[in-house]
Amino acid sequence: MALKTNETTFVLKEINNGFQIVADGRLLFHHSVQQPMLYVGYGEETINMYRGNFDIHDYVVERIGLRYVDVVQTENGFQLSFSKFDGGPTDLEILLAEEDGKVKLHFTKRSSEINRLWLRVQADGKEKVYGCGEQLSHFNLRGKNFPLWTSEPGVGRNKNTYTTWQADVKDKAGGDYYNTNYPQPTFISTKKYYCHVETTAYADFDFRNDEYHELQIWDIPKYVLFETAESYVELVEKLTDVFGRQPELPDWTYNGIWLGLQGGTDTVQKKLDLALEKGIKVGGVWCQDWQGKRITSFGKRLMWNWRWNSDEYPNLDEKIKEWKAKGIRFLGYINPYVAVEGDLYETAADHGYLALNEKGDIYLVDFGEFYCGVVDFTNEEACSWYKSVIKENMIDLGLDGWMADFGEYLPTDVHLHNGVSAKIMHNAWPALWAKINYDAVSEAGKLGEVTYFMRAGYTGIQKYCTLLWGGDQSVNWSLDDGLASVIPAALSSGMTGCGLHHSDIGGYTSLHGNKRSKELLLRWTDMATFTPVMRTHEGNRPDDCFQFDGDEETLQHIARMTGIYVRLAPYTKDIVKENAQKGIPVQRPLFMHYEEDNNAYDIQYQYLYGRDLLVAPVYEEAATHWTVYLPEDEWVHVWTGKEYSGGYTEVEAPIGEPPVFYRKNSSYKELFESLTK
Repeated sequence: MALKTNETTFVLKEINNGFQIVADGRLLFHHSVQQPMLYVGYGEETINMYRGNFDIHDYVVERIGLRYVDVVQTENGFQLSFSKFDGGPTDLEILLAEEDGKVKLHFTKRSSEINRLWLRVQADGKEKVYGCGEQLSHFNLRGKNFPLWTSEPGVGRNKNTYTTWQADVKDKAGGDYYNTNYPQPTFISTKKYYCHVETTAYADFDFRNDEYHELQIWDIPKYVLFETAESYVELVEKLTDVFGRQPELPDWTYNGIWLGLQGGTDTVQKKLDLALEKGIKVGGVWCQDWQGKRITSFGKRLMWNWRWNSDEYPNLDEKIKEWKAKGIRFLGYINPYVAVEGDLYETAADHGYLALNEKGDIYLVDFGEFYCGVVDFTNEEACSWYKSVIKENMIDLGLDGWMADFGEYLPTDVHLHNGVSAKIMHNAWPALWAKINYDAVSEAGKLGEVTYFMRAGYTGIQKYCTLLWGGDQSVNWSLDDGLASVIPAALSSGMTGCGLHHSDIGGYTSLHGNKRSKELLLRWTDMATFTPVMRTHEGNRPDDCFQFDGDEETLQHIARMTGIYVRLAPYTKDIVKENAQKGIPVQRPLFMHYEEDNNAYDIQYQYLYGRDLLVAPVYEEAATHWTVYLPEDEWVHVWTGKEYSGGYTEVEAPIGEPPVFYRKNSSYKELFESLTK
């Protein structure tokens, strides 16, 4: 039995005691009485949150295979009625159809006794899998399972490290390889299809079995979607047709680095003057404490009342105009919570804009020695109010950008205006938060001029998030939580539809003895030069971290690298535009353009910057040389002009000369040659 269209050939093939589902020659599902494609059951979960870190456990009361299926062909596809027992009542009903070239499993009916589902997608031992949102430890996901739940990523993110152990013992915040601010139930297979599960429930995608991928969802999803393509470029283009695409960055982005500065108007002006005097190209000053600060045991924190603090930043309104006249924009900070000490909390409380607890009182979230209310984005009036806060207190003041932080903290026992369980709304929250920012900017008529960057994400964030950042990396060299981790983070999020990514230069989290070194800051700067945005951060404990103005050599280094970033702007603008138009990420895996190269599929600490640049950041301390893998092509080393072909090669890699190569036949060749001048 087959449905054929101009877009795809979708076949349901009958076999002994079951069927197979094939799309464009790719076996997606195999179902038989002996090997069912679906399991359902009932589970009882416990979810406890401590400052954005979630301790999640499940007790599976029952799991049983839906072995028996009644298949009825309809005008649009096939109606599949699954039962636990031969001749028994229907436990789950699926409409299997082709829609616009996609294979769609639409779940239309279920037993009320089911709250767990396991779906097995066919696999083979050679297959590789990518995506699932932003993954920081692994790019190829095969061999691991990935719980998909937006949360703090954790400190250290590796249970075998001292940092993670200390963070677990002292703060319940150690994290693991799968913890991420931005998960998504979407993956891309080397069989050249994508699979997306439409749900916001907790999920766990398990890629450990050679014969199948088992997708576990703590609910019945709305649908599961598959689409094939002949190339990976075409595949991400089709994927972003579904989710939407990020807009282009404003032109002022490319004027230079966004300097993360704090401490008030005079301090910021002095540091900016020094940077400009030393020749640093500055596109913006990012002052996250524009609305004031507080000091906690964690370090320097912010006052979460989203108004200009004129005591901390006198004359800021005039300074913003002055800086803007010089081509330097001002960026700030906001998140979806309001501190109990502020007047915005009072306004929200008086008008019923805050989420409640089980007693009907305002739910207060502990953010580490201070408490906040949750602005309820399921309440349209609350959304309108919060957009007005952004428009009036930020855009009207003259801000051209901000960090739209958090989004992953929604507690699972909070009561929301729409009546939907917070366990279902938790993963939905980042996209709702992104839309608040997008709508505020759009309603102010500032799309394309104002930008904001987010760390939390989930399905739907693509069209509403103007820029991702990698979250709070540790200020060290660790693979799972340091400089190296932002490379697979950018690659995986790009394969999930968010192709604009950057990170805090030098990292953020300074805890348990970790202190940012000069060398780390310089190496991170080298890498950031070849990303869409360069932005520094003082860190949570600025006095423990080497800063951009730490010495003369560092100032001169940043001046040189920002000069390269600015000279590279015509190329960067073009690949950013390509992301906006086609969804092809700015930072790309090597296999995206070298599909026949088997080695390329396991490279996770290098990337193609657009089509024509290959970047292999140095992420080990005290390294002087670096081994790089080059796909078969004609490559030119940017710093020496020496030509290379494919394979592994070792190059000198002093600070200031990160391993970067360009394609000899690139139309941007003259631009790349100018980077050393």
